[in-house]
Amino acid sequence: MAQFINISPKENSGLNLFDFAPLTLKRIVVLGGGESGAGAAVLAKKQGFDVFLSDSSEIKPKYRDMLIEYGIAFEEMQHTEALILNAGEIIKSPGIPDKAPIIQKIKAQKIPVISEIEFGGRYTNAKTICITGSNGKTTTTMLTYHILKEAGLHVGLAGNVGDSFALQVAEKNYDYYVIELSSFQLDGMYDFKADIAILLNITPDHLDRYNYEMQNYVDSKLRILQNQTEDDAFIYWMDDPIVSREIEKLKPKVTLYPFAEKKEAGAKAYTENHKINIETPNGKFTMEEELVALTGTHNLYNSLASGIAAKLLDIKDDNIRRSLSDFKGVEHRLEKVARVRGVEYINDSKATNVNSCWYALQSMKTPTVLILGGTDKGNDYKEIESLVLNKCHALIFLGVDNSKLHAFFDGKIDTIREAGSMQEAIEQAYEIAQKGDTVLLSPCCASFDLFQNYEDRGRQFKDCVRKL
Repeated sequence: MAQFINISPKENSGLNLFDFAPLTLKRIVVLGGGESGAGAAVLAKKQGFDVFLSDSSEIKPKYRDMLIEYGIAFEEMQHTEALILNAGEIIKSPGIPDKAPIIQKIKAQKIPVISEIEFGGRYTNAKTICITGSNGKTTTTMLTYHILKEAGLHVGLAGNVGDSFALQVAEKNYDYYVIELSSFQLDGMYDFKADIAILLNITPDHLDRYNYEMQNYVDSKLRILQNQTEDDAFIYWMDDPIVSREIEKLKPKVTLYPFAEKKEAGAKAYTENHKINIETPNGKFTMEEELVALTGTHNLYNSLASGIAAKLLDIKDDNIRRSLSDFKGVEHRLEKVARVRGVEYINDSKATNVNSCWYALQSMKTPTVLILGGTDKGNDYKEIESLVLNKCHALIFLGVDNSKLHAFFDGKIDTIREAGSMQEAIEQAYEIAQKGDTVLLSPCCASFDLFQNYEDRGRQFKDCVRKL
């Protein structure tokens, strides 16, 4: 039976920590004990590595039980340097920033730091369809997975959604993986290669993690192209000015599959005469635009990108058509919750940046009460200013510190309220909204000031609305 240790802070004081093994390539340390970290630890253990997992917070019971089951040594509520800095390689969970003190010490020791996706990719020959972008990547990932699964392919869902990629590689042996990649995950990827890469768009997001330098964030997103060859595919929105500029600059060797809203030179997917058209070496796909389940311009782009990927995998047209027409959408993304007193309540909690909120506001057809706020990531609210002025008659700021929102919107909208909890925000929205209005939660910000994550924020919104 494998030796198991769980080191608590109190127990630490009695250990001679420097008696542990010296730096060795066979020793892998995983930082972070959530979905990503626990999965990476299991794969490392199954591959014969000496594995240690360290989390500065408490590990959830689900992941703690997984570590115990596999006999993986771990600690929580602390990072013990002597047990971390003797690693041959570090697998870092994406939520840990590079400025964290333990990461700075790891870099000073020149220990390689990689992501769970990079590590998992070493142990599978499956075909990978990887999706990134500032907005729309979860919807596109879920839609692509839906098409492949409904077509009967042996496919896993991983990355920011689904189960840990590394854990699936360890236990499932899928033939295909559809992987949603954040910039943080891409930052820790070096040799990994996407067979099909999708880049939907690039707009300012997470600039607090990139020294408030937009180009640093752009460079991170473009890492999805690394290691691709002409035998691989790169699907992208050709009218995104940043993406187009970078493609012209990088001139990647990969085969390009750009898409656009309307037919234009070079586009491999577009709409014409109210029909979707997709052209690949596997033939041409067409479908009536009105039959597509997802509505709105941004969702058209998501559908085009997913359709190209499916067509490149030679999925039958009838399967693609059926999946595009019956897809149910993603929780917390423009999710209709309820109609109360003639007022529609919509949960768009996944809108954690300004551009996401822009898409949500663009789709509003009625006067809107907008709930926004949270942990600001270097946001510029100028992008949504005209839409707010034209569509919103009230704003509710939901956050611990709303000073930046007040500085931008005060005096521009007649009704502005503050809320320190979701219940308070919904009570105020109920009071303000009139019959025919929409109450839209589209926060523009991260959720960590008042909520565990954007899912928690969205679920609280739905619970409060349903109690009205």
